[in-house]
Amino acid sequence: MRYYLEGFTALLVFSGYAIGQLYHGPEDLRIKIALTLETPSTGVHSSLNIMHLATQLPPIQTTNGMLTPGKDPASHIWIPGRLPAFGEPVKFSAGPKVISVNITTNEVQRIYPLGNVNLSASLLDDIRFNPRSGKAYLTDAGIAAIIILDLALGNARRVLNNALSTKEYMPGSAEGQLLRMNGKPLYVYTDQLEVSPDGKYLYFQPASGGMSRIETALLDVSLYNSSLIVNSTLEQFVEPYAHTPSTGGTAVDAHGNIYNSGTDRQGIIKIAPNGTMTTLVQDPRLLWVDAMWIDCHGKLWMPAAQLNRGEPFNDGKSLIVKPLYVYTIDIGVGPPAIDHA
Repeated sequence: MRYYLEGFTALLVFSGYAIGQLYHGPEDLRIKIALTLETPSTGVHSSLNIMHLATQLPPIQTTNGMLTPGKDPASHIWIPGRLPAFGEPVKFSAGPKVISVNITTNEVQRIYPLGNVNLSASLLDDIRFNPRSGKAYLTDAGIAAIIILDLALGNARRVLNNALSTKEYMPGSAEGQLLRMNGKPLYVYTDQLEVSPDGKYLYFQPASGGMSRIETALLDVSLYNSSLIVNSTLEQFVEPYAHTPSTGGTAVDAHGNIYNSGTDRQGIIKIAPNGTMTTLVQDPRLLWVDAMWIDCHGKLWMPAAQLNRGEPFNDGKSLIVKPLYVYTIDIGVGPPAIDHA
């Protein structure tokens, strides 16, 4: 059964596979093409007028499964790495790790081994920072959890394991179809996360949506205080924040607005600090926007990675249409100081 709504195709599938929407509206003239690529981008990062796109690491034995890099105010790129490839068990001999790269000297400054907080099906995903407390936060998209990392001491701990806020009750979806891998629906657990500009809150969600938040002070204390972890004590402090859709990536601006890329409706949702959601832009070209970034000129960078069209999700056949594009749109506000140099 198929029927049409204004600007959309609504898909109703009763075999248990999908209920989704695909956007067929016009292109938005506010969106500009910033970069044209032949391979999908792992992210766009900028500091003033310096752009870093899928930055190549210095020679080092790293991983073949790196995901979204993050950038801290100290001019480093931080890369959450795992072994081996996407969808395969973690190899603890090599070990999941976070790699800190100094982009001024182009040298690896520090490697944080994280084997003690990863499980066999773990999938390190995004990373964000709270310079005020000296902590980093990572999502485990393979076995639902948040990982807290002390950047000075290198200690780490898993929290919110399989909590309601970190688990995914539905597979992710894009362009109106559920994601499938090896013939089965793909569940991607804790994925996107952001730290508020004042460092007070960590916002996080599974890939299929449903954003929550928790005070970072509670997370930071739980790194060294086990009493907050036993009996699901920490979960009691998690607050539902926004009813977000299936998501490719997020970014946060200096005013605390979070930008969420909807993978079904090819749009960017703007979430105000009070949790109110509005549509910033919709455009059929915004195909699985991931690893968004806000530059110091008030532009939101949107790499359209077409992730759902890749080989892992289409029985080994790539459906990606080249070239690929990184788009920008003016949002009138810059990045938070906590997140940029």
